[in-house]
Amino acid sequence: MSVKAFELVPAVERDLLMGDKARINIECIECCGKHLYVGTNDCFIHHFLLDEVASPMGKPSYSAQKLLNKYLGLKKPVAELRAASALERLIVLCDGMVFLVDMVTLESVPSAAGGGVKIRGVIAFCVNENPVNGDPFCVEMAILSSKRRTVQIYMVHKDRVQLVKEVSTPEQPCALSLDGYFLCLALTTQYMILNYNTGASQDLFPYNSEERRPIVKRISREEFLLAAPGGLGMFANAEGVSQRAPVSWSESVIAAAVSFPYVVALDENFITIHSMLDQQLKQTLSFRDGHILQDFEGKVILASTKAVYVLVPLPLERQIQDLLASHRVEEALILMEGAQRNIPKDKFQVLHRRILQRAGFIQFGKLQFQEAKEHFRKGELDVRELISLYPLLLPASSSFTRFHPPLHEFADLNHLAQGDQEKVLQCKRFLISYLKEVRSTEVVNGCREDVDTALLKLYAEQDHDSLLDLLASENACVLADSVPCLEKYHKYFALGLLYHYNGQDSAALQVWTRVVNGDLQDSTRSDLFDYIVDFLCCCSNLDLVWKYADWALKTFFSFCLLFFSPRLVLSLLTDSSADAEPLTKARERLQAFLRESNLYRVQFLLGKIEDCEQLLLERATLHGKVEEHDKALHILVHKLRDFPSAEAFCVWASSGRDPAYRQRLFHLLLEEYLGGEPRVGGGGELEMAAVDVLNRHGEVFDAVRVLRVLPESWSLQLLRPFLNRAIRASMHARHTSQIAVGLAHSENVQLLHDRLKERKKPIFVSEKKGCHLCHNTFKEPDVVCLPGGVPVHTHCVAQRIKDSPTKRHLTNSSNHT
Repeated sequence: MSVKAFELVPAVERDLLMGDKARINIECIECCGKHLYVGTNDCFIHHFLLDEVASPMGKPSYSAQKLLNKYLGLKKPVAELRAASALERLIVLCDGMVFLVDMVTLESVPSAAGGGVKIRGVIAFCVNENPVNGDPFCVEMAILSSKRRTVQIYMVHKDRVQLVKEVSTPEQPCALSLDGYFLCLALTTQYMILNYNTGASQDLFPYNSEERRPIVKRISREEFLLAAPGGLGMFANAEGVSQRAPVSWSESVIAAAVSFPYVVALDENFITIHSMLDQQLKQTLSFRDGHILQDFEGKVILASTKAVYVLVPLPLERQIQDLLASHRVEEALILMEGAQRNIPKDKFQVLHRRILQRAGFIQFGKLQFQEAKEHFRKGELDVRELISLYPLLLPASSSFTRFHPPLHEFADLNHLAQGDQEKVLQCKRFLISYLKEVRSTEVVNGCREDVDTALLKLYAEQDHDSLLDLLASENACVLADSVPCLEKYHKYFALGLLYHYNGQDSAALQVWTRVVNGDLQDSTRSDLFDYIVDFLCCCSNLDLVWKYADWALKTFFSFCLLFFSPRLVLSLLTDSSADAEPLTKARERLQAFLRESNLYRVQFLLGKIEDCEQLLLERATLHGKVEEHDKALHILVHKLRDFPSAEAFCVWASSGRDPAYRQRLFHLLLEEYLGGEPRVGGGGELEMAAVDVLNRHGEVFDAVRVLRVLPESWSLQLLRPFLNRAIRASMHARHTSQIAVGLAHSENVQLLHDRLKERKKPIFVSEKKGCHLCHNTFKEPDVVCLPGGVPVHTHCVAQRIKDSPTKRHLTNSSNHT
């Protein structure tokens, strides 16, 4: 997908360069700061001063001033120019010679020994932008010789050049680039990496220099860009490894440059710009007759044969904002991450956060909530930016104002959803999830009241289970906003919790008692009266306790009697002079209540009688109410040794449940019996209890599972009643299933009979009619009728069923001839 990353701006117009000389063409360019040098085909060097000028519209433009032009006197085109600013010299390649000229006067530089500084027989040269000699007043240069397959390394001084190394190559090189000790060479048939210090080399990939112009471009430390077969721009490092994916450009590319994070390529008609981050084509610019493309210290300069242009990058922030405006979030984030090295750290952090926040809102608008959440989290979004999209969620006392410029294009949630209530609901669910995650983090520092109040409103509206958890724990809900909301959605129990958290217990009790009395409707807690009683028991405000104690007694006298009955039993147990009969009746009443009622809090009562050894039977019943059957059976078997009660417990606890549930309970009881005390000689009280329960309830147990765990010393005679019951139960189950199968089969036959009867049409066959399967005529009256009344031979159908992988339903028919 396209993005505007660069603008092509004229720098040196044709008239300024050559006037009315139509045959002058640009051959090479070099830029050093504001100084632009242009080499032409008539052996001139032209020196310009380039100034960037801001236009009234904010678009970039350049003003060029011609300072000097110099004829070199060789009558050949100037093939290459390279600036050595530390030496104030230009390195020039013209007519197969490399020599130095002064950057200011453009005069040839004489050598220290007299005469000019010249190297002859040169095809091409390059300057080492990562020098290894450490001398700031010396430039390292590599040249290709036209007479032999070698690369020569020179040290260029202000008035002399010095050959320091010469390395041979397997083929004649035609293009090169140098970084440190590493030469990247385009040979006749392949590219290679050559370490001129050690002589080690690494072949890269083949290409044909006769078919296309090679491109060897240093793009960073020990990394090069090469034109590969198939129209690919390949990256290779000094080890010959490609650490970036290639870009796909034109087969006819003649030059390339890098302006991070983009690769710029030039062919005869176009400039193409690819991203190094995702390798996608981002922009295409028309540019005819182009033949030079160079990057100079981040500035990309192009030239046709007649004029010079600058490819000006748009600010990265603007590019990213344009991508976000087009909802191309991933591209924007990739560009942002890739551009990090080109932006100061502080500015990058601010920009990065804002881009992530904008990206989050774009994903939010698409209902891509997981991606939005990640962007909000990484972008450290002020959570109130999100809450403010939801009408009336922020408390009236909030001082929050939205970020400017805006992070999104939505007025509010209704604008985003465009009347789609399902979208609104999804967005509210997401906000609940997001606020729950961040409310305990640093993200909500300074805005806890806004977050908790928004959560309360959402919980109340959505009838969310977490409303009570929020109000029963530390929170910062604003009372003035929360009370009307809870009243609106009839969350009166939650309202009481809110009052209690804010120290207004009287208001809490007033609301709760009105719910119990029926004045207010709220089904949150069916045991609200019990809760009020507990609340009063724990309340330290005695005036408040006495105020509502009378109400509690008058409202639920019978319930209070049952509630306080455990205390009555405890008092009877501790009174040594009490008669046994009242104690027995009280315990029977209590046990019946515990078994049959669901109007008490089991865990509360367990806590009350946990240490009371006199109420073990009641404890077992309470454990059964919360399905802690192992604990209940342990008490009954090992502490009370009350085996009939243990069996009765299994029957009571499994009443109304499926047979598998009852079987599980009886197996738990058997495990308690068999795992209790050491068994000696097959005796023992628990073993006899195990035998009894097996013999009395044999049909309940899984016989195979029982036989696996029984002691080997037990005799069959001992288990005879159990085995009889188990076998009878198994046979009964088998017979029942057989009967069910028989009934189903009979019903099926009856239905088939009824179907045939309903047809009331005879099937006629004769010697003149043919079978629809074999197409032979009928000679016998025995036929089979296919669905639809089609007669066929019985042997044809038999063969068809034999050959078919699926069963076919056929109907036998009485036939009439």
